[in-house]
Amino acid sequence: MIIHSLLDTDLYKFSMMQVVLHHFPAAQVEYRFQCRTQGVDLSAHLPEIQEEIDALCALRFTPEELDYIGALRFIKSDFVDFLGLFHLPRKCIELTVAPDQPGGISVSVKGPWLHTILFEIPVLAIINEVYFRHAMPAPELQEGRRRLREKIDMVCSEPDLAKFRVAEYGTRRRFSRQWHDEVVTVLKSSMGEHFAGTSNVDMAMRHGLVPIGTMGHEYLQACQALGPRLRDSQVFALETWAKEYRGDLGIALSDVYGLDAFLRDFDMYFCKLFDGARHDSGDPFIWGEKIIGHYLNNRVDPRTKTLVFSDALTFPLAIELARRFQGRARVSFGIGTNLTNDLGLQPLQIVMKMVRCNDQPVAKVSDAPEKTMCDDPAYLAYLRQVFDLPPEN
Repeated sequence: MIIHSLLDTDLYKFSMMQVVLHHFPAAQVEYRFQCRTQGVDLSAHLPEIQEEIDALCALRFTPEELDYIGALRFIKSDFVDFLGLFHLPRKCIELTVAPDQPGGISVSVKGPWLHTILFEIPVLAIINEVYFRHAMPAPELQEGRRRLREKIDMVCSEPDLAKFRVAEYGTRRRFSRQWHDEVVTVLKSSMGEHFAGTSNVDMAMRHGLVPIGTMGHEYLQACQALGPRLRDSQVFALETWAKEYRGDLGIALSDVYGLDAFLRDFDMYFCKLFDGARHDSGDPFIWGEKIIGHYLNNRVDPRTKTLVFSDALTFPLAIELARRFQGRARVSFGIGTNLTNDLGLQPLQIVMKMVRCNDQPVAKVSDAPEKTMCDDPAYLAYLRQVFDLPPEN
């Protein structure tokens, strides 16, 4: 059994889920799996994946887990009561062989957003671990440990990186749950204050770490269907978030419509209200310079704000970014696959994204074109027009 706990997921799933409970409890959604790695056939592993999904849907939150969630400062008691009744509905997820699809399988999730939001992360973790069980039956653990130590030494051996902070974000694409646990254990014991925490709530609870996360792309995508009109959907999403959390969990995600569209909506009010922004696509150096310039143009001192970098980071890139923006803003890093799946084999590039909400298409138009995801070309063209985005190449 790969997933042992419903807490074995990223914190932002719970922070978004609480917003869904309080503001959009009737929303219906659809998620779809996509494999971006060429030449991979997952179809032979489908029966094993199906068994793991069955086990996942049998899990419930334990009293100890509910107590832990309830102790987080931003979690409300009625949400904990709801989690006490919660399970993932097996009828809402369908997995089939799909020879015409990259990866050879189709995975779709359809149902109430409130009841399906927790599928994404553990399902991706299951697919990853099942695949690597067969691709590398004898894991190169010593090589993984050597690489991990090398990364830690890059930071701990440099005096000018005293303020460098990194969090572990690698649940969805980890090599295995066991290796993930070892990585977190080593980071905690070896990095000291450089290690800010983990996005994984189960790991945070068991290792006494800070769970880290705010919002994901699906939240802003869903607001395309849930807000008053499409052009205002980003503002609606940010205002609803602020209404729920009253200044807490204040890192805004900047790349659902691309950075320029984000900055048009992220006015002085949001600049002052939110603690910072998260980068997840496009050139991180250009992004950081534009965000800092935007704060200055809105009479906000960027040194009081946090820039979170989380897009396919490696330690050398994170260190380069830290040195570029040191003293100009607060900077932190979320490193995922490069921490939890770096044992010698190429990691899978797999995602599971929301594609519809309330029977309406939704889209993410990323600063990295390959990350754009939408199953309705007409809607995508309309969204680009509404947000004054450049046409697809």
